[in-house]
Amino acid sequence: MDSIKSLLAIILTFLSSIGLEACSVNPATGEKQFAALMSPQQEVSVGASEHQKIEEQYGFIKDAALANYVNQIGERVTRDTERPDVQYQFFVLDSPIVNAFALPGGYIYVSRGLLALANNEAELASVLGHEAGHITARHTAERYSKGVVTSLGADLLSMAIGNAAVSDVLGVGANLYLSSYSRTQENQADSLGIRYMTRAGYDAQAVPAFLESLRKHSQLEDRMRGRSSSPLASYFSTHPATGERVGLTISEVEQHPKGGDTNRSAYLKAISGLTYGDSAVHGFMRGQSFVHPVMGFAFDVPEGFSVENQPAQVVMTHLSGAAAIFDMQQRKGGEALSYLRSWAKAAALKDAEVITVQGLPAATGIMEGQVNGRPVTIRLVAIEWGDQYARFQIIIPKNASSALIEDLKRTSYSFRILSAEEKNTAQPQRLVTFVAGSGDTIAARAARLPFSQFKEEHFRLLNGLLPEDELQSGQMYKTVEG
Repeated sequence: MDSIKSLLAIILTFLSSIGLEACSVNPATGEKQFAALMSPQQEVSVGASEHQKIEEQYGFIKDAALANYVNQIGERVTRDTERPDVQYQFFVLDSPIVNAFALPGGYIYVSRGLLALANNEAELASVLGHEAGHITARHTAERYSKGVVTSLGADLLSMAIGNAAVSDVLGVGANLYLSSYSRTQENQADSLGIRYMTRAGYDAQAVPAFLESLRKHSQLEDRMRGRSSSPLASYFSTHPATGERVGLTISEVEQHPKGGDTNRSAYLKAISGLTYGDSAVHGFMRGQSFVHPVMGFAFDVPEGFSVENQPAQVVMTHLSGAAAIFDMQQRKGGEALSYLRSWAKAAALKDAEVITVQGLPAATGIMEGQVNGRPVTIRLVAIEWGDQYARFQIIIPKNASSALIEDLKRTSYSFRILSAEEKNTAQPQRLVTFVAGSGDTIAARAARLPFSQFKEEHFRLLNGLLPEDELQSGQMYKTVEG
């Protein structure tokens, strides 16, 4: 027992000495910081390595003019930071999800979904400034350094008590810590972002305006999905907007004189024509069909189902608990029926049979299971499609109506190959601008939106309009076509 106490004392002394010797004052925040275990040179290396993964996962927009425009705004915002050693680079992700983030070494990303939501340069500048703040404050290096020490301490502690599981448990904690910014770090990035955008001559009032648009966007997404929160990554999931944080941000903005550039018209002209929602590269919804013109297939989605187009799968969910998941799996020869049995593995697959789907060889079968503690029937469908299997996993609650079951059956049987003409004519939605005329109204413009619900809410959100606002003749606004 005495030897364990002695080793623990050595561990604590060792960890304390690391903290005392490695703390330095960050020039951006003016506060002491423990970030010595990731040097500025390592930040550049880590950022470059992770940048390649980001490009592979999301891809970047092909519009060189728009990418250059965003880069110019970013360069303006970061021209006068406390870290002149950083070479800032700005990229627009080909993603409809409203989000932004930064990697160490100066890599800053915004999604085209965020560009569509913003209404002027100042709002975009506020986001780019915030992300630059994470870099200048060396938040990633700080989290990494603390995480390494936490893991090191766990390893030494496991040696002291002879239990490797301790290291595993504490290692999970360290990983979780590294995956999200602390409240203090978010507040620091907010403060630095406001500093950088105002130094660049932008109007700081854009910060609370865009935070409000982000809040309304999150609320509308939740209403559309019929749940309290979205499972997809979003700006507020990676940058939690606590009431305290928003309040501090608004208070800081109020300390700056009103005025500064917004450049609304230039911004709206620059983003006009931007792909809105899912792109052709990732597939998109058209009416009640999911269409993928690049890969060359389509299938129908039953009415009443919400659709989430994730990187590796399409998830369709219903308020009843019914769901369908579509994905692709590499095919290495063999027939669909044998593949279906191997796919189900040890599960008790019943009624397995060979079928044909739109002329393509396929197989289907069912098995019993549970989802969220509720008994369900799971139907599997595997369709031979070139060197891949197109797969449907259909989850049917025990109390599902016969009409709902039939709808789900039609979904899997609707998988089809697109003709060359269909590939060429299938186009994603586009964000376009227009100048309001004297007779234009929000109701009339919203009615033209290619959405099935919440049209006026969408239009007001898209243009940052309050409930009492009306269109002003001669002003430029955004809408969506397609």
